[in-house]
Amino acid sequence: MPLSRYIFPTLLVPLIFIGGADAQISLWQIGGGGLAWQESDTTRVLIEVDEQVNRIRPVFFDETENMFLAVTGWSELINPRELGYLDGHQPRLWTGNGTNVNATSYFVSQFYVDGARSTYNTARGGYWTFDIGVPVPATSFGFVTPTEGTRSDGIPLNQDPVPAFEVSVAADASEVLVQSGYSSLANVIADVPINFEPEVEIQFPHQYVRFVRYLRKSSVLDEQRTTDSNAVRGTIAEFLLKGHGVPKRVVYLSKILELDQEVNFGRLGWSARGMRMVDGMPVEVEDADAWVEVEVRVGRDADPNIYHEYTDSGKEFSVTREHYEHELRLPETEGILQIDQQPGIRASIAYDNDNWSFWSSQTRESGTRLDLRNGSFVQLQITLQSRAFNDWVELDSLWIETSSPLADRIVGEVARLVDQQPARGFTQVELGQQEQFVYDVRASFANAAQGGFDGVRIRTGSRPVFARLEMGEPFATVEPRSVVEGDGELEVHFPQKITSASNQPFRVVFDAEVFLHATTFSSEVFAAVEGSLPQPVEPGDAGAMVSTNSLRVLGGEGAKPDFIQRLQVSSGVVTPNGDGINDLLQVDYELFLLPDPVPVLLNVYDLQGRRRARIEVGMQGAGPQQTFWDGRDEQGLLLAPGLYLLDVELKAEFKSIRNLHPIGVAY
Repeated sequence: MPLSRYIFPTLLVPLIFIGGADAQISLWQIGGGGLAWQESDTTRVLIEVDEQVNRIRPVFFDETENMFLAVTGWSELINPRELGYLDGHQPRLWTGNGTNVNATSYFVSQFYVDGARSTYNTARGGYWTFDIGVPVPATSFGFVTPTEGTRSDGIPLNQDPVPAFEVSVAADASEVLVQSGYSSLANVIADVPINFEPEVEIQFPHQYVRFVRYLRKSSVLDEQRTTDSNAVRGTIAEFLLKGHGVPKRVVYLSKILELDQEVNFGRLGWSARGMRMVDGMPVEVEDADAWVEVEVRVGRDADPNIYHEYTDSGKEFSVTREHYEHELRLPETEGILQIDQQPGIRASIAYDNDNWSFWSSQTRESGTRLDLRNGSFVQLQITLQSRAFNDWVELDSLWIETSSPLADRIVGEVARLVDQQPARGFTQVELGQQEQFVYDVRASFANAAQGGFDGVRIRTGSRPVFARLEMGEPFATVEPRSVVEGDGELEVHFPQKITSASNQPFRVVFDAEVFLHATTFSSEVFAAVEGSLPQPVEPGDAGAMVSTNSLRVLGGEGAKPDFIQRLQVSSGVVTPNGDGINDLLQVDYELFLLPDPVPVLLNVYDLQGRRRARIEVGMQGAGPQQTFWDGRDEQGLLLAPGLYLLDVELKAEFKSIRNLHPIGVAY
């Protein structure tokens, strides 16, 4: 996967594109000449920072290192109680099902993954599970006895091996966190009924490992008496996981970073390089099987969560994070009393979606436009991915375009023209049926410096047909300056600019089809002749005429339609003889219920069921689609005249979805 190197200038100063002093786009930057990676994170999972050049990269392991020591802050619960815990961001080492609230009293991690063979514990019965947080390139797992000390029966600890054990590993969490008694993980790497070795090292094929499960098994050696009948055989000082290469992924989670002012957000870009370890030396390469993934969220205050405490009646009220974290207690059982919904007990944590956006979708391409509302705080989650043990990506810097808001808030709502106040509170239409919608938008301004806007861009997911533009209170039809109907969006330019001094709500009426059970008609307003960034429209109450307060449209209830519908061909016969008539067959169809694009194939079969041609159409999503066939087989040769079956095939959800259509070939 190629890496984008320099999409924008790596500058932190404002860049004036078009317009006057107030119309400028600036770059907010972290890394390089911007904010320091070292000082801007809350979590770094197996990422190292090159402070000299302000760059981040994955940790590269060699086979001498114990990978367990590369992470810190081990938790001894399967669900850590630290506020804000995220799966994969903290290593865990738990015993049994990992739900013992007093597990920290065992100090398991302090004994077994602290790098010291002077700390130890007996190999108690049961099983332990290690989670290093991310999959690492491992080749061996082992454990060792202490270097000093003596058992109560006089046996030196360095001669007290674990009598029997089983070890299994897994690369992901799918089978690990369901706890219903012991079960081994995906790959059992050792099952030893009798062991006499004080230092155990289990070699296995080079593979990604995130989880290791160790089971202390019963052995015939346990039945042999010692001078101390209470002594438990087996003492472990340290567990070890070794290998070489970079992890499959590493994670950098930034702090919630405050900007100087509230801004609109534009494109996200970065400077990165692909690297490969060749003969023990890191070398920059163009074809590294590694890439960057970035998620962003923005807010208008310093915390994306709302914290609650219980009242006397068991209801909840909001409190500060400091009060929640330091003064309230977790729900727990004390004696025979269940203390779970009383004052002084932590209640729920809710996401503050009034002031914070949700995380953006993962972005892999530098220069991607962020569809985020305006805000004055930003948080990044950066994942450096790799599919090869010796390939990785180094991230020099990352930046986001920003500009001053066009307005303080811009809210919109959508409804069917014939049902603007639906009884159920939301807009619902039949899938694939042309419907006329009203799209109402209202802006509010904090001051005259917010320059306003003169156009709107509505994303419909299917080709829209513009009907009219209405502005003012009450709405009156006006002639737009221009209208652009795209494949999946509608752009309308107003006859005059909407500003704080001339602020009027507007309505766009258009026809469109819906092909998903839930479609969000997202939109943004823009100032066409200025160098500022568009500002997203947020769902909300734009006026009394529409009651949905939402930009979402739901597909109709009832039986699911076929994924492929309305398949049509330009002709019943393709005649590839070069005369310009039916040389190329045009195939039109509509795809339904596909939340994400899927691979589409065009197959041609003869009447005996043998495939004679296959065309990889590419990735396609819900809505009207089109492809072509030139009458040739998979080797590029013209098919013989006759009747064939043309098949549009979708590769979705681990199955194939097909639609056959007869077609003739003639000359």
